[in-house]
Amino acid sequence: MNESMSSLIVPAVLWALVLFSVVSWALLLIKSSQYLQRKRQDKRFSQAFWNASDLLSAAEHAHQYPGALARIASSGFEAIHVTEAPRTTHQLASTINRADRLERNLRQQIQKERRALESGLAVLASIGSTAPFIGLFGTVWGIMEALQSIGASGSASLETVAGPIGHALIATGVGIAVAVPAVLIYNFFLRRQKLALANMDDFAHDFDALAQRSAFNITRQPISASSTAAVREAS
Repeated sequence: MNESMSSLIVPAVLWALVLFSVVSWALLLIKSSQYLQRKRQDKRFSQAFWNASDLLSAAEHAHQYPGALARIASSGFEAIHVTEAPRTTHQLASTINRADRLERNLRQQIQKERRALESGLAVLASIGSTAPFIGLFGTVWGIMEALQSIGASGSASLETVAGPIGHALIATGVGIAVAVPAVLIYNFFLRRQKLALANMDDFAHDFDALAQRSAFNITRQPISASSTAAVREAS
């Protein structure tokens, strides 16, 4: 029973590390594609939004375009569209004034986008932190098996010791080789996430300033270029 376990533990550890490596590189491809797609979508929507003649046209673009910024704008327009309710209303959500409601909607949508960006990062962090220890476990088990075999044979020559121990150290090397790319990939996407969130915060701030300048009124009144520039400078 002990020998059968010994013959299974180290290979199982190595196969687990190989699986972790495949997951890490797959997440690299998936997250890279996700960020590139989001960047293109946000760029197209941002150009359409700031080139709109008024808030109503901008609201139409928010519903037409995909992407994080478009969803943030849609949540903001939803807050503006809600009519102010009298104090006797039974709908608590309607009793919040437009400014607070807009800020809350924008903040909640940014949090949703943040959770979407964080998907997969916990897996990378777990792989980066646990892979060396899993490899070390395989090495310790392999060395223990080698020492038991040496003790049973009664021979402690270099040829007898070096082979099994060197084979056992492979698990530690593989664990480190799996952990290093996972940590690098995690740090790379963590940086990209911070940049994306900063871009969302900037857009939300500009949107809030633009809504306040228009007194939360979505009409066909054109917004001059000087007003748009003033909003961007104020933000």
